[in-house]
Amino acid sequence: MQLHYLDFEFSDEEGGRGSFDAMASVMPERLHLLLDEIGLVLRWATDAFGSCEAGGDDGDWDYELQGSREPDRPLQVNFDSLRREVILLPHDAESRTTLTLTLGGSPAFCEAFRARFELDE
Repeated sequence: MQLHYLDFEFSDEEGGRGSFDAMASVMPERLHLLLDEIGLVLRWATDAFGSCEAGGDDGDWDYELQGSREPDRPLQVNFDSLRREVILLPHDAESRTTLTLTLGGSPAFCEAFRARFELDE
């Protein structure tokens, strides 16, 4: 499956783990599409590798979400694993929103992630 908003860059980490970083910036009318795409990625990771480990390096995968809205207003952004969707606070979307998603994981996670989302090596 090809992604339309998230363009991931891969980095090797010590111990064989890797991480994928993406940033996307959209106007209010496209924000729901970006949130849906981030949700798709996180639902896939949860379905394929189980719940992420909050501690990071001990589990198969983990993630970090961050967001801001112009002019330089930080946002609270989380993936609600029960509702299986990305929650963004505050909800108002009157200006450009920038979201970053970082996923880290084991070599098996990285290989599966590349295959699922058709990422080049």
